[in-house]
Amino acid sequence: MSNSVFIDGNTLSPAEVMAVAKGSAKLEITQDSWDRIINSRKVVDDIVKSGKVVYGINTGFGSLVNTTIDSEKLQELQINLIRSHATGLGEQMDKISVRTMMVARVNSFAKGYSGVHPNVVQQLVDYINLDITPFIPRIGSLGASGDLAPLSHMAITLIGEGSVVSDKGELLDTMDVLTEKGLIPVELNAKDGLSLINGTSQMLSYSIISLSMLNNLLPIADVIYCASLDAFKGSLTPFDERVHRVRPHPGQQIVAKRIREIMDGSEILQSHLECDKVQDPYSFRCAPQVHGAVYEALLSMQKTVEIEVNSTTDNPLVFPGENGQSPKIISQGNFHGEILALSADRMSLSIFELASISERRMDQLLDPSKSNLPPFLAKNSGLESGYMIVQYSAGSALSELHGHATPRTAFSTSTSAGQEDHVSMGATACWNLHQACLRLSEVLACELLIASEALSHHDNSPSQTVNSLISLTRNISPLLDSDRSTSAELMQIAEHLRNGSWLSRIEAENFKLSR
Repeated sequence: MSNSVFIDGNTLSPAEVMAVAKGSAKLEITQDSWDRIINSRKVVDDIVKSGKVVYGINTGFGSLVNTTIDSEKLQELQINLIRSHATGLGEQMDKISVRTMMVARVNSFAKGYSGVHPNVVQQLVDYINLDITPFIPRIGSLGASGDLAPLSHMAITLIGEGSVVSDKGELLDTMDVLTEKGLIPVELNAKDGLSLINGTSQMLSYSIISLSMLNNLLPIADVIYCASLDAFKGSLTPFDERVHRVRPHPGQQIVAKRIREIMDGSEILQSHLECDKVQDPYSFRCAPQVHGAVYEALLSMQKTVEIEVNSTTDNPLVFPGENGQSPKIISQGNFHGEILALSADRMSLSIFELASISERRMDQLLDPSKSNLPPFLAKNSGLESGYMIVQYSAGSALSELHGHATPRTAFSTSTSAGQEDHVSMGATACWNLHQACLRLSEVLACELLIASEALSHHDNSPSQTVNSLISLTRNISPLLDSDRSTSAELMQIAEHLRNGSWLSRIEAENFKLSR
């Protein structure tokens, strides 16, 4: 593989993280970053030699902060930390999520403020590039003091313990895999174990993966909306640029512009410009205001994730002497995941709204009294049910999204004998968003299937952009000639919507949608 992503702690993008996580690029650390890692490690080594007592280096952890550890037991301290904290629960994290988490951890170290030994960083890089994936149970992080349990399951494999996962999903003994790959277990010295596990890498992993899905889903949701608008013979008047200039929210303006671009050239739109319909229902008329608000939440999340992926989030931080200052170890709270938790909760609520308005458009298209189309788009209504239950399934997914809209951040628990008395639940919030993205893709697939069928009842053609999307849909789901199960078709469509393959194809055939 010739592609490489260069890690420097400051310029890594979420898209580059995903490229490495998916195996389409190798990971390399710049020389400047190695120099910083080495310099910060020297500060730790000097403290150990001096015998000075510093939290995280030669003390206990959490509420055991006042327990001093003898220098000859510092390796044992770090190993005990990893073993005791590797206590995760629940299902296994998938490979992409684990690899995303590992890349995020490496970039945090590359900033040079963690004091971690270079050998530990190199072991992580080797794991990523040699495709060694630790077994990690998903549940265990409270989103403060970092993602302790999940990261401990990652860390324990670096020392040759625990399990790693084969390409077939089988659990393998870590030492066997290390031997096969020509690696040896890394030694953990002062602060190494704490640096590995004290950070926001799991919650950041789920945030990055969700961001990747949403950057595909939100633009194509507007194309799906336009298919429904044409199928409903709706009006383009509410998207007049002047309307959105007098309420200039950026997301609203971008979505209105997208809709105007997508609808350009629609024969259906032209065919009913002089009709006597006064106003469309809100689910059609207010798309820029709703879709646009969701898009603004995405832009905010994008900025948060970009900052976090280039941040150092463990504790304590090591600041080598600069500009005449002495080296300093600072205990602080960069491990607290509140910023990611609140961002994820906002996004989960936002995409519930996007799915909600999508489901309302399905109802409009399936009701003959509103759409002037056959009931449920069936060929033989009554004898056949058509797409009646597609809306039901969308409603069921929407109900789950309603649950996902409940904020996970609005709960904390006091731990470690009250020393760690406020936590973010960021890992839970970010995982919740990940699941919400899956449900959103399914609801949008339902709207697309219904809109595609509804368009077949019109003599005129939609716009070329909508036509491109309908053609892709028809490759999976042919027109109804009688009732059939569409479950597998919907799941395939949802996958294409969230992985971006259809969005890329549509933009290649037409134009790049406004962002």
